[in-house]
Amino acid sequence: MLMQSDADYHIRVDDSALALPCADWNQLLSESCHPSPFMRLEYLQALERSGSAVADTGWQAQFVSLWRHGELRAACPAYIKSHSYGEYVFDWAWAEAYGRHGLHYYPKLLVAVPFTPVPGTRLLARHSRDRRLLIQALRHLTERLRLSSAHVLFPSEEDRSALQGEGWLVRSGVQFHWTQEDGTPRSFADYLASLQREKRKKIQQEQRRVREAGVSFVVKRGHEIQATDWDFFYRCYTQTYAEHRSTPYLRRSFFADMQTHMPESWLMFLAMREGQAIAMSLLALDDAQRTAFGRYWGSVAHVPCLHFDACYYQPLSWCLQNGWLKFEGGAQGEHKLARGLLPTPTHSAHWLAHPQFRDAVADFLAHEGAAIEGYMDELREHQPFKAST
Repeated sequence: MLMQSDADYHIRVDDSALALPCADWNQLLSESCHPSPFMRLEYLQALERSGSAVADTGWQAQFVSLWRHGELRAACPAYIKSHSYGEYVFDWAWAEAYGRHGLHYYPKLLVAVPFTPVPGTRLLARHSRDRRLLIQALRHLTERLRLSSAHVLFPSEEDRSALQGEGWLVRSGVQFHWTQEDGTPRSFADYLASLQREKRKKIQQEQRRVREAGVSFVVKRGHEIQATDWDFFYRCYTQTYAEHRSTPYLRRSFFADMQTHMPESWLMFLAMREGQAIAMSLLALDDAQRTAFGRYWGSVAHVPCLHFDACYYQPLSWCLQNGWLKFEGGAQGEHKLARGLLPTPTHSAHWLAHPQFRDAVADFLAHEGAAIEGYMDELREHQPFKAST
């Protein structure tokens, strides 16, 4: 633990999320402009307690918090990273460039929710001054530990603006989200009617193929999701990784923690055939923001088009029927555009200690940013809705 004083303030750095008080952290989160269930301390603690995000897997906790007269004023989840896996903002080329010049890119400091590319508040703070002090503490920690760099992934607009004001470089990305303005419950048929004819017909054809295969869906939320459902989910989850010759990031005990400590934050769509579950999709929920987040998918039987139905059409239908305002489909995926999820900018912020590399990365980001803007314009030209909507 590192303690630093700044007038009435002091900075604390903890090497475990378990050392921080849940109530104080979550109160800060509830006061932020863009909270999400992934920033709840229970979620971050479960990642550590399960062994999913720990030093042995390349995620050494260095949670930074700002205190004044015993009151928590600002905080963020920070990790010393020995690799760039599980981040969804790709800086492998930067690491290679460092290596070509005989320098070490790793370890680096990362402010993020592990394995979770969901935009939202990353720098919890009661006031803009508290946020600035927290950003300065991140830079000082990076320098003190002689790390190559510090990075904040998927920050809110407030965070991004504050980081930019402190001289951090900003990088742009794209995700695909669905939104509706008023939250008035609607049917999925109404939604389909708002799409261009060829897009609507394709979705109807895909859903028809799933129905003709004898598949129906059971929706479970919160405490309705039993341990056996979580077991089936985890079977699907690990099989999906195995099919891609990869290793799952999250362990079964993490989801047991979710069932115990955050059950209300989860929504599961189980695809059933002849009374047996054959596939599932799992979403996280934010009741306050009325936002659903697409997270995981898996199956134990192949059914054409089932992935699209389980991951997009069923969640969209649920959001429409329940008057939810937003569905975030996760990282990447142009195929989401044809299904009504529109391109949405995301960001990350970066501070590099080496001045020459900082200049080189700044130049790279300027060119990449222009390309991203052009890509967004091109995507908007292919939006799937009728011109009148």
